Amino acid sequence: MARTVAQVIVDSLGRLGVQQVFGVVGDALNPLTDAIRRADGPEWVGCRHEEAAAFAAGAQSQLTGTLGVCMGTVGPGSVHLLNGLYDAAKSHTPVLAIAGQVPLADMGSDTFQEVDNDLLFRDVAVFRATITSPDQLPALLEHAVRTALARKGVAVLTVPGDLGDREVPDDREPRFSLPRTGSRPDEPELGDAAGLLDAADRVTLLVGKGARDARADVLRLAERLAAPMVLTLKAKEGFEEDNPFEVGQTGLIGNPAAAKALDDADTLLLLGTDFPYREWYPTGKKVVQVDSEAAHIGRRVPVDAPLVGDVGPTVRGLLGLLTKEKDPGHLERARERFDRWRRSQLKLAAPRHDESLLGKVRAGLDNRHHLIRPEALAAAVDEAAADNAVFTSDTGMATVWLSRFVRMRGTRRLLGSYNLGSMANALPQALGAQFLDRDRQVVAFCGDGGLSMLLGDVLTLRTYQLPVKLVLFDNRRLGMVKLEQEQAGLPEFGTELDNPDFAAVASALGITGIRITDPARLDEAVREAFATEGPVLLDVLTNPDEISVPPKPTVEQGWGFALAKAKEFLRSAGDTD
Repeated sequence: MARTVAQVIVDSLGRLGVQQVFGVVGDALNPLTDAIRRADGPEWVGCRHEEAAAFAAGAQSQLTGTLGVCMGTVGPGSVHLLNGLYDAAKSHTPVLAIAGQVPLADMGSDTFQEVDNDLLFRDVAVFRATITSPDQLPALLEHAVRTALARKGVAVLTVPGDLGDREVPDDREPRFSLPRTGSRPDEPELGDAAGLLDAADRVTLLVGKGARDARADVLRLAERLAAPMVLTLKAKEGFEEDNPFEVGQTGLIGNPAAAKALDDADTLLLLGTDFPYREWYPTGKKVVQVDSEAAHIGRRVPVDAPLVGDVGPTVRGLLGLLTKEKDPGHLERARERFDRWRRSQLKLAAPRHDESLLGKVRAGLDNRHHLIRPEALAAAVDEAAADNAVFTSDTGMATVWLSRFVRMRGTRRLLGSYNLGSMANALPQALGAQFLDRDRQVVAFCGDGGLSMLLGDVLTLRTYQLPVKLVLFDNRRLGMVKLEQEQAGLPEFGTELDNPDFAAVASALGITGIRITDPARLDEAVREAFATEGPVLLDVLTNPDEISVPPKPTVEQGWGFALAKAKEFLRSAGDTD
């Protein structure tokens, strides 16, 4: 007996090893969700919002390197997928989105809920197509999946509401296999790059996630070049642990040692990174860049020696060509600066910091209500979390505190909307991660703005009893926006959030809620949250005036901050008159 369109799609996803399909049920999807119900294959996960479904699918794809799958039904259901799909596209991870559509006869008539999906997803998808006949399967599905996997992007397959139940005439097993690829530049290019590196007095590496699978080779290269290693945020999980060359991160969330290591170098070597912030690249340096995507070479900073290839084989090729020994002074100075900076940061997270003279002065200036310092919260979570935990973080200050106080030791993993910069990603990405392994600890660093945006999917944690630990930095602010305004000399405006007691909300939603308002109880409460079975929301009232100083603060930023604080003070004084 021939299978239907829906059965062919669902059975094929099972053959691909897809474990879950995330979405919201409805109309055009009904044949597909019914096929999932009857099949011994992927599990259907009913989310409360399609955006959360797309984020969850993208998280699974990033963690496994395989295909993530989500679904959205006709019109608004598919539109809601967009933000999560953009995050997957910007993260260069393969996701298949199955979108519903009105019946074939109604397409093009501007009927109820009709949306042109092929146009809607044009910008975000590397592949998009609408099935108009069962004869197109399984070939069209093969094309969609292969394109998503080969180009590491989003494929959107639209299924009209009256096609899912139709039988497929050519009912054969789909073939999805892709050849393994691995490349390295030709010898002339490698030789030119090796000559440039040999001629350099001081080399600094900027290492991204694209180098993660070549960790051992990259460490050997850093040793050979006596080079400090600056990490992008996404490279934390591969290069922070047991790395004698690491000097932390650059950019707004980075540190002075990393910035100085880049400035002091005469040659930069970029490995597997498309770090997008041009203002944080030093000028006047020789640059070697290794990337598997030719289009990424030179689009952030001018490059003298472009090497298009995978990091592992390219680095091994360079190691065989380098001949000069390097003075270790550049590396040693960078590491000394990094160690000093780390020690100063750890003081902020010390339990008795607020009792010190500096702590008392700061409390009098910007923490009059004795709220909990976010640095202390992040450090407490780092201490309590397992060495194989998966961390997700909301865009904004939650990511800043994670980047500075959580070390990616052991086999820890890290996810965030680090390319798109979306709000509300931490919860749904944690949801997707936890489905992959219910016994592995998953920790979401949530901002109060982000969590409240997709708060409904806390119910998804409850429904499936996923033991995610939601760590909420509850500063009643859009904290990063507040900082941006103040650095520009503007008084804080529009960033304040009228928050509920989120722990009480969590309890009302049927999961454990723990609220912390007393700094003295912080460590105990964090340990309690991690020892509690099932999902937990840890609502911690943190100080909204705690700021992260950028690695190279400018005079303009300092004056802007002072001016903003003066305006805020005068406004507050006027409000009380």
